[in-house]
Amino acid sequence: MDVPSPPRYRRFSTRPGPAPVSASELPAYTRRNTLAQPVVVRRESTEHVYHVADGKSRPGITLKVYSSAKSSKSLPTFFEKENINGQLEIHAEKGDSIQAITAIITGRIITGAHSDDSFTFLSHTLPIWAKSLDTPRVPSPSEGTSRTKLLGHCVWPLSIPMPRNATIPTGPGESRTFHLPETFLERHTRVSIQYDFTILISRGKLRMDSQIKTAFGYVPSTRPDAPSLYRQLAYQQGASLPGPSSDPEGWKTLRPVAARGVMFKSKKVEVRCTLSIAKPLCYTRGSVIPCFISIEGADPLLLNLLSSPNAVVLSLRRRVRFYNKTTSSRQDVAWNETVDDMGSAVWWTPLDARESPGSRQLEGEIQLAKDLRPTSEMGHFSISYSVVLCPFNADHFVSDSSALLSEPVEIATMYGKGPRPHAYSPPAYDPVPRQADDFYAAVRMY
Repeated sequence: MDVPSPPRYRRFSTRPGPAPVSASELPAYTRRNTLAQPVVVRRESTEHVYHVADGKSRPGITLKVYSSAKSSKSLPTFFEKENINGQLEIHAEKGDSIQAITAIITGRIITGAHSDDSFTFLSHTLPIWAKSLDTPRVPSPSEGTSRTKLLGHCVWPLSIPMPRNATIPTGPGESRTFHLPETFLERHTRVSIQYDFTILISRGKLRMDSQIKTAFGYVPSTRPDAPSLYRQLAYQQGASLPGPSSDPEGWKTLRPVAARGVMFKSKKVEVRCTLSIAKPLCYTRGSVIPCFISIEGADPLLLNLLSSPNAVVLSLRRRVRFYNKTTSSRQDVAWNETVDDMGSAVWWTPLDARESPGSRQLEGEIQLAKDLRPTSEMGHFSISYSVVLCPFNADHFVSDSSALLSEPVEIATMYGKGPRPHAYSPPAYDPVPRQADDFYAAVRMY
């Protein structure tokens, strides 16, 4: 039985990027593993060690945590579905008044320096040991943990499941469950998401409790759905992407918009713009957002001016939204918002563009930073994204500053099924200043 030929793709343009591949050089299709996902090999666990001294030369409490962090100097980092693995060691001498040992995982939204500027959305506790034999205990190989009093060198292996969701109140008698957000900390943003892992050692009434506490990074697992079959085949074969006319299922074509302005300080002009962005509208950080634009108008000079790759401004816009109580006597709730552009599209002219006196086409992509924070929501905190078509930036053309078009998109942390997206534009200098801490050094590895 004859195997049907693969779909034809547009030729590569002469722009910089991957080398062209002719149709005769395409590898043969196979029915097995044609759209396989590349294998990602995780690094060995990194050990983080924390001590609390007992007033003498040796540490009384030692906590070891094993994580996916890049190095022991970075914050411990855990991905969704990973357990918090580690080991707790306590040197308990005769007469020690330890009543209970508890592990606590907390997640907080922090909006200021005061205690009222923090909201705890996650509080997960696990009893490790208690004086009472009726309280559950974590199994220990140490003989000194089997009694009602700890004695000697006591060791507990730890493997604590990290919750994936948190349920918080949203109104009188109402609550909602949210997917845990990623750790969020930026120097110029007033809100942060912080996770802490604490070992609490409770003693008698006349003795002071002890604790070991460390912040840690958390990375949720969010993935886009698979792209269209034609785009998957293009990625698999190293061919250029089929455009909206060749692959209508693979693109979302937005409503046409009119861009009006003044050319040469006196002539009022107008063009019609139709923007398409690749579906699904969810993209993995470190990859790209493919885009395509058609510009139509009656003036060929104006079309040539506005269809220059540097004239079309398409941005990925991030909005961080949260609230915090104001200092007013009414204790009103004040909404706060920060808006930043996290990247802009790189454009080029496709070789097979439909040439006509009244129309121009450009294809392009927005490159996504590897440490871009994913789309998330937790109560009155959210990170959202949109692709925004801004006014044209061309010589001798002036228009107002209002955005022409905006389309919500999502940013994910993991790659979806199928071949990974290719970047077709040359690497560009990163226009977005880096604000990441050492936690994101580990995230970039995956």
